[in-house]
Amino acid sequence: MYVPMLPPQKQKQAADTDKVERFGADLARVAGADWHRRHYGVAVSGGPDSMALLWLLTSLLPGQVWAATVDHGLRRGSDEEARMVEGFCAREHIPHTTLRPATPIRGSLQAAARAERYRLLEQWREAKALDHIVTAHHADDQLETILMRLNRSSGVGGLAAIRASNGMVVRPLLYWRRNDLVRVALDNDLPFVDDPSNSDSRFDRARLRQALKSQSILDPEAAARSAGWLAEADEALDWATECVIASWPDASDIAVIRDQGYPAELFRRVVTARLQANDPELALRGASLDGVIAAMREGRRAMVGSLLIDAVRGLDGTIWRISVAPRRKARTKG
Repeated sequence: MYVPMLPPQKQKQAADTDKVERFGADLARVAGADWHRRHYGVAVSGGPDSMALLWLLTSLLPGQVWAATVDHGLRRGSDEEARMVEGFCAREHIPHTTLRPATPIRGSLQAAARAERYRLLEQWREAKALDHIVTAHHADDQLETILMRLNRSSGVGGLAAIRASNGMVVRPLLYWRRNDLVRVALDNDLPFVDDPSNSDSRFDRARLRQALKSQSILDPEAAARSAGWLAEADEALDWATECVIASWPDASDIAVIRDQGYPAELFRRVVTARLQANDPELALRGASLDGVIAAMREGRRAMVGSLLIDAVRGLDGTIWRISVAPRRKARTKG
């Protein structure tokens, strides 16, 4: 039976339609039932991943998309990349803004730049009254993050890695491969640049990315699915922790920690939740958290930041109380 072939242009249109429909299903999964009525801000660096994301989203929801490029000014040429994105958006009639930090980035370069990037994007989202920020994180990014977290002995929450949604940020491309997105960019003649920091061996992620290029054993899409299930498990454990604390007779007293034979992971979360109720800025995990719990179980006083945890013998067994550590007296010169 003869089946006529579609002309090349028709084939491309059909392929583009398939990609946009796939993307729409992924966006619906992370943005919710009324995803098609919302307005989105896309974080566009100028790389092939984010340019493909911008094309997919504007193809799916024309008139509901804004773009922003964060230029940290940390390397030569970053301003040219921002102008490239700006020029493309102008040609395609996509509103675009370049965001720049008011002060130089300090501290751990990549971590500080990431924190500042999300802070600027959130300010921009609020100013534009947008519903979501969309980023181009994909399955290869997810696999890299999982392996980096494994090297740091991360638990359930850490191995959930990049979340599909986090506050107003959504990431619909976590089941797409990097090569898929490069192909979208090439097939649609999208301009893009390669960030030189992606191959800078000073950074852990860049070294890992180079190592992964030569392997075929680890499947990024399978890893992305596992990370998604771990994220669900992490949320379930947080829910169980809230239920456990709510069942205590003194649940409203944030200074109290109880243990009724909880599994180790659940008790870790109970302790963390109570400490953060007293100091929301406190970040304690891994070996440091286990050391605090070991001291608690041995009846020793534990100090965490500016907080103290002391064991108290009650009618229904040992409980622990959190208090603020007294300030140390300044030494006087004698």
